[in-house]
Formats: sequence, C-alpha cells, structure tokens
Amino acid sequence: MLVPVAAIVLGLIVLVWSADRFVDGASATARYAGMPPLLIGMIVVGFGTSAPEVVVSVIAAIQGNPGLALGNAYGSNIANIGLILGVTALISPIAVHQQVLRKELPVLLLITVLSLALLWNGVLSRLDAVILLSIFTLLLSWSIRQGMRHSARVEAVREKVPADDNQMSRKQAIFWLVLGLLLLVVSSRFLVWGAVDIAQAFGVSDLVIGLTIVAVGTSLPELASSIAAIRKNQHDLAIGNVIGSNLFNTLIVVGLAGIIHPMQVASEVINRDFVIMLGLTVLLLILGYGFKGKQGQLGRVKGAILLTIYVGYTGWLARSVIIGA
Repeated sequence: MLVPVAAIVLGLIVLVWSADRFVDGASATARYAGMPPLLIGMIVVGFGTSAPEVVVSVIAAIQGNPGLALGNAYGSNIANIGLILGVTALISPIAVHQQVLRKELPVLLLITVLSLALLWNGVLSRLDAVILLSIFTLLLSWSIRQGMRHSARVEAVREKVPADDNQMSRKQAIFWLVLGLLLLVVSSRFLVWGAVDIAQAFGVSDLVIGLTIVAVGTSLPELASSIAAIRKNQHDLAIGNVIGSNLFNTLIVVGLAGIIHPMQVASEVINRDFVIMLGLTVLLLILGYGFKGKQGQLGRVKGAILLTIYVGYTGWLARSVIIGA
C-alpha cells in the first residue's frame, strides 16, 4: 500500500511543476506560430493533456474492461467542467469570450448530443466509433482553418510589439512544450496507477473507478494547466483547455475504445452519467454568457455552483457503491 501512496504523492508534485512549464511553452509556441491562444488551448493544451485518457481507455478496451474505458472518458468530461472549471473559477474568475459562446461551446454541446444519440441503443459499435473518429477529423480541420485565418493579423501585431528580453526562444518554447506534456502524461499515469491499485483493493467496480478515481486522475493535467493559465492571465488557454479536452474525450477516447472493443453500454451510463455531462455542458454555456453587452465570466459564485454539482454527483456515485456493496 505504501508504493501506490508514494506514486500518488510523487505524481502530484511532478504534475504541478510540469503544468506550469507546459503552459509557458504553449503560450510562447502560440506567439511564434502566429496562432490565437484559444486555438492552442484547444489543440495543444486541451487535446495534449487528454493523452492520459487515451492511454487508459485503450488499455482498458484491450483488456476487455469497457466500463473503465467509458467511465474514464465521460467521468473526465464531468470532472473537467464541474471540478476543473469550478476550482479554477474559485481561485480566479475566468473570462469567457464571445467566440467561445458562439462557436466552441455550441460545437461541444452538439457533439455531446450526437454521441448520446449513437449510444441510445445501449451499444457502442465499430460503426459508431468510426463516426466519432470521422467527426473528430473534420472538427480538427475546421478548427485549424478557423484559427489560421487570424494568423496574418496576429503576426502583424506581434511584429509591432517590442521584443521581451525574458521571452522564450523558439527552441526553448518547443522544448518546454514537449517536455512539459511528457511529464504531464507520465506523472498522471503514476497518479492513476496508485489510485486504481488502492481502489481495487476495496473491490470497487471498473465503471465507478473510471468515473471517479481514474477520471479525476487523468483530468489532473487539465486542472494544473488551467490554474497555471489563469495565473498567467491566459484565460483563453484555460477555457479552451477544457473544451478541447471534452471534445477529444467524447470523440477520440470513446472512438478508439469502440474500434478496439465494441461494447455494451450500461443503462446507468446513459441515465445517470450522460445526463450529468450534458447538463453541465448546457449549464456552462448559460453561466458563461455575458448579459447586457458585457463579456461573459465564470466568477467565484458560478465556480461554486459547478463544484457543488460535481461533489453531489460524486456523492451519488458513492451512494450507489454503498448500496451495491
């Protein structure tokens, strides 16, 4: 039992440090590439920090544990909105730009509804998985095209801004981006391994493990990256991180798991977990909206609402475990 505990502690320490360096590298890379920070947040930070979910779900699918694969993906989505954005907003209010409200969040909501429709019959088939992966390919192409439309304007503005003596060089930016991401993945794997080992010792089901311990463990990179982004006043990175991660989890993580091992979808996944995930996505769109011409913002009260919902959901899961024991 001491080894899993040590893995959790060491993983957390490395995670926090590497997330800070990763955001530095991502921000600098965005400037050099002439790309808006929101796009970097969605593709590099959001998708990149979802690598732990991919690893866990693929391994779970290969080993014939579909509950863990689906629980990991959807549990991470719930944790990203309820826990990650809730905690981040409590630390510092998050600005929500109009582009997020008009494009990114509606797309996430549409993808969530579509994935629910595919799973409504209680089966994740290979055809369903192919559809999810195809949508991701189209969405990624669209995101890159939309983001690069601003490249020339961003580059023109950047050339007029005096160089910062403390700014990272191009090589340093890429180095910290790659190393930070690598350490994020490795440290989160240590955390997940330690947590799962402890949970299995108490006989908890793979679905509940995926929805709780594994989901939170694989979402820790998003939490660390979002907090680091807010500290550096990179609000686009923080919100783009969560949106990108949820899109990645819903399309790629579930899609890859379905390709490897088509599976039956437990009724509670649709009736309980998917309802919470969809509800949080809708609520995020509502809470982030800026009324009377004001810019949208996730303040501390709204962050507390999101976090309270997540705590209540976790309590719901804990109750189901106790009743089923």
